[in-house]
Amino acid sequence: MVTQQSISAFRFPNTLFDVVALATSAGGLNALTQILVTLPVDFPAAITIVQHLDPHHRSLLAPILNRCTRLLVKQAETGDYLQAGTVYIAPPNWHLLVKPDGTLALTQTERVNFTRPAADVLFESVAESFKERAIAVILTGMGHDGAAGIQKVKQMGGITIAQNQDTAEFFSMPSAAIKTKAIDFILPLNQITSTLVKLVRTGGVG
Repeated sequence: MVTQQSISAFRFPNTLFDVVALATSAGGLNALTQILVTLPVDFPAAITIVQHLDPHHRSLLAPILNRCTRLLVKQAETGDYLQAGTVYIAPPNWHLLVKPDGTLALTQTERVNFTRPAADVLFESVAESFKERAIAVILTGMGHDGAAGIQKVKQMGGITIAQNQDTAEFFSMPSAAIKTKAIDFILPLNQITSTLVKLVRTGGVG
């Protein structure tokens, strides 16, 4: 439980990272499922997700993912407090931001990269709010959403990961991020979970 005392300087105990931000588009359901199904129930950081969605239809992504993971998956709401081991998904047609006090905010400001929610908006907010205690991950998808945001995460001291070409159903988003030269790890899909666990628990992957 997040206490009032912790809100002014939000930190989770027993981890070097407070939030993992994942972004994906085409092919994302399979990628997200493979990552979440293998994350341990005691994962000590919060997870936020932007998946490009049809803005005109209710999303079933949260209940679908909830069935495949031991973590709690929910559609994000304004005012939610980040909780370790909980997955927050941006709803259709809303940008998702994470604030320095560990709360979430939804906004319908203009589309970024022709989409809302946008990875760049999420990544830039976690970079500004959590700096070196943020991890950003770019998964399969079309377009270049997330490339600018991933640079911000790297600039602020966070860790950046991109799915590799061999395992990405659509490589445009990871490729655009990799071309920025701001990516720390280029990984096959089946190595992303283990890397995240090592990072949040020890700060390294050795």
